[in-house]
Amino acid sequence: MSRSDVVLDPTHADRLRALVRERIREVPDFPKPGILFRDITTVLAQPDALDAALALHADAIADLVGTVTKVVGVESRGFLFGMALAARIGTGFVLVRKPGKLPRATIEASYALEYGTDRLQMHTDAVAPGESVIVVDDLLATGGTAAAVRELVERVGGTVAAALFLVELRALGGRSKLPGVRVEAVIGFE
Repeated sequence: MSRSDVVLDPTHADRLRALVRERIREVPDFPKPGILFRDITTVLAQPDALDAALALHADAIADLVGTVTKVVGVESRGFLFGMALAARIGTGFVLVRKPGKLPRATIEASYALEYGTDRLQMHTDAVAPGESVIVVDDLLATGGTAAAVRELVERVGGTVAAALFLVELRALGGRSKLPGVRVEAVIGFE
């Protein structure tokens, strides 16, 4: 796989981005009053939007093709885009899951939620020392999940070359939790 296999013409990329943005459904007052939820299941359900989203993911990190060895997907929607991206760019795929879901030795990182904390785990041998990876999730909000995944990768000796998201909620400042990491989002909302 070469960089030229995944690079989009800028005009074509803009059309694909508009298509994906149009297909993201807004659900008011979910999961609680005052929240405007960005529902990506409408992108997943429509072949043209799904293909556009995957093409935009690959285009966003095209310059890293051949230098990264793994895509790390975050449970659960990060699995959907991450595994497809790994297949497109010719890398391995790593699962990061909630506690108790992985069968071998794991390491764990905690991260803050609005009302408490949560934890994520990764197999201790999923990323080798010196490997460069791309972290993929569906949404960047406050950045806690992505920062926890970065911690896991770095604790086993890997490096996060980029963090890639379908949607970024810019007003929540998630990028600030990933200093020194390249952050890419297919679609951004203020």
